[in-house]
Amino acid sequence: MPNSYLCQKTSCQTLRLRYPRSERQSSRQMKKRIWLVLLALVAVVIIGSRSNAFNSFFSQRPSTTIDERRPIEQVQPQSKPLIQEIRQQISADNLLAHIQKLNFPRYTTLQRSLTRTYITTQLKKLGWKPQLEKFANGVNIFAKRLGTDKAAGAILVAAHYDTVPESPGADDNATGVAVVLEVARLLGSQSTPRTLQLAFFDKEEAGLLGSTAFVSKTKRLENLSGVIVIDMVGYACYTSGCQQYPPGLPVTQTSDKGDFLAVVGDMEHLPLLNAFQGENSANLPSVLTVPIPLKGLLTPDTLRSDHAPFWYQGVGAVLVTDTANLRTPHYHESSDQLETVDRTFFAGAAQIVLNTTTVLLQKLDSLATQPSV
Repeated sequence: MPNSYLCQKTSCQTLRLRYPRSERQSSRQMKKRIWLVLLALVAVVIIGSRSNAFNSFFSQRPSTTIDERRPIEQVQPQSKPLIQEIRQQISADNLLAHIQKLNFPRYTTLQRSLTRTYITTQLKKLGWKPQLEKFANGVNIFAKRLGTDKAAGAILVAAHYDTVPESPGADDNATGVAVVLEVARLLGSQSTPRTLQLAFFDKEEAGLLGSTAFVSKTKRLENLSGVIVIDMVGYACYTSGCQQYPPGLPVTQTSDKGDFLAVVGDMEHLPLLNAFQGENSANLPSVLTVPIPLKGLLTPDTLRSDHAPFWYQGVGAVLVTDTANLRTPHYHESSDQLETVDRTFFAGAAQIVLNTTTVLLQKLDSLATQPSV
């Protein structure tokens, strides 16, 4: 991981057997010592084999290239069979097809209406029942699939669908829309304790208007356990110095290359943020988790997307992003085209979102940070 290093320390204990110097020993005592020696040898073998197993588990596996035209192959953990059974693979073809269909600026009233038609049509094909929620100067799209346990709460996966003028917004934010639609396809028919909700926000580029209108309906927030906001997950750069960091960011800057996926969350909901650190194999992008104190008061750059209104309503939310203009030169430009999307990185980012959403839908525990004892 870019912000942390996994180290394993081992300690060895020497087992010493003292033999009495006196030759007057009973047969019973000799047998007892022989058994002790044998047990010690067995212990050494077991400890050695476990050490090798741990070293093998934590050793870094070589990175493999993801075929951008085929689903990503995942190596699944063996300790969680329930989650493993429903784990799905994203389709890179589907992701790219959505971006191709949305290859136009989504700024004017007509352009955004055409975008909503595309999104709602796709959701209906997948068996969802999308609802249009109007607010001043905009329209959000909302859909949900009920969970099996009402007390378990809901997980919301969301992205904004509008753009700035003159930009087709392939990365910003057709990539986010495409990922949410893939989540809808793969998890819509799954049975999970938690409810899965989907939202496509309008007017994000005008000042987070859609998400602000969404959280104004406070009753819908009562059973909301966590929110995953996806905003730009398709651009990567691999040359030194291509990645920038905002001032005051509370993480160690371990790389100046933009080859990682950033996940930003508030410190009041660390279990939600930390969920993105697990369940992902070595052929996916590394994840930089960024815990933000004081709801971004000291780091205003972390408040620039649709997760922020949820923070100020006390709802745990994370922003999943390629860091936007801190990395890509195509931010809010007409050059934000499908050709500039890194397809391998994009497919890997989508798989990480799907993996984490799958895990969170199975959980029953709180995603809020628990007070230290």
